[in-house]
Amino acid sequence: MTRSVFNRAGPIVGAAAQLVRRDSGLYLTIAAYTLAGLVFLHAVGADDRSAYSIYFADWIKLNCLVFPIFVVIFDAILILYRFNSRRPLVVKATFSNSRLAYFLSGLCLLVALMIFQGTFTSVKNAMPVWQGGFRFDVVQANIDNFLHFGVDPWRWLYAVAKNDSVRVLVEWNYNALWFLLNFTTLFFVATSPKAASIRTRYLACFMAVWIVVGNVLAALFLSAGPAFYGLVTEDTARFGEQLAFLAKGLGAPNSAVSNQNYLWSLNEAGRTGFASGISAFPSVHVALVTLNALFLREYNRYLGALAFLYVAFVAASSVYLAWHYAIDGYVAASVTLLIYVVARKLVPADRRLPAPRTQPAARPEAVFAIS
Repeated sequence: MTRSVFNRAGPIVGAAAQLVRRDSGLYLTIAAYTLAGLVFLHAVGADDRSAYSIYFADWIKLNCLVFPIFVVIFDAILILYRFNSRRPLVVKATFSNSRLAYFLSGLCLLVALMIFQGTFTSVKNAMPVWQGGFRFDVVQANIDNFLHFGVDPWRWLYAVAKNDSVRVLVEWNYNALWFLLNFTTLFFVATSPKAASIRTRYLACFMAVWIVVGNVLAALFLSAGPAFYGLVTEDTARFGEQLAFLAKGLGAPNSAVSNQNYLWSLNEAGRTGFASGISAFPSVHVALVTLNALFLREYNRYLGALAFLYVAFVAASSVYLAWHYAIDGYVAASVTLLIYVVARKLVPADRRLPAPRTQPAARPEAVFAIS
């Protein structure tokens, strides 16, 4: 029994190690980004804004426990209720050496991405220190107003959807469903051989979105967003009506105002916390769903079209909830499209590794002869 387990484990670990070596460029990117982030924090005098320890427990629990359990349950349900006569073959394919190798290497990459996310939050926390505050809100709000015919775009949305039920739905989508969709997608691409051909390209784009959209552009044109407009400009009237409506959800699950108050309290205290840091331009929320829509369109045009409708919904939601100016979504989607196009040209499709073969057990007579 022990020899049988070893015979299977060896090829799986070997194939996983081969995939880890293939991912070396991604690991090097994470290492370089982390080093650059630490240098940035030290250069601007914000070493105390690092946020690496914050993600460890939740990230490990989510990717190494919750998602794997969900996958096993999903596979079990699928096998039990969809397949009958072919059930043994499906079980064999589900727990094949190839799938386990991709799963193991994917977990290694996800653990590395935990450090990546810590760097992102650390840099985001330090951006107001570097800029000396939020300097671009008035300019961005005015551009928004100009592009929407002299009207701040939240007023267009509230003219047709200023309703408590709509607010609750939009908050649930923006603060809960968005995270589930984006991070289950990341887990699937990292760990499943079904996504093998796009694995490197998707993960390269995923990291580029966080770095370029969430750090570089955000730091260069740092703004706080409509929710904090009055706090950074002293003009409390411009978005006052919007914020008064959103305040009706204060304390409720997924409340935008509750989350905004939490972020501002951390910013004022100069402390770090889970998902801390404030920046509006451009929108990472919009960027990530745009990235997923572009990749989904490669798989199926109709599913891609639905995904782009979801992009529009998230972009509108970000304005509705006072997280973003409309241009934050427009720029985020445009930059993400550029990242995707460049990646298609520079990052070739991955070749799926051949299934690692289990070494056949030695015959009794061969063992006797050797001994």
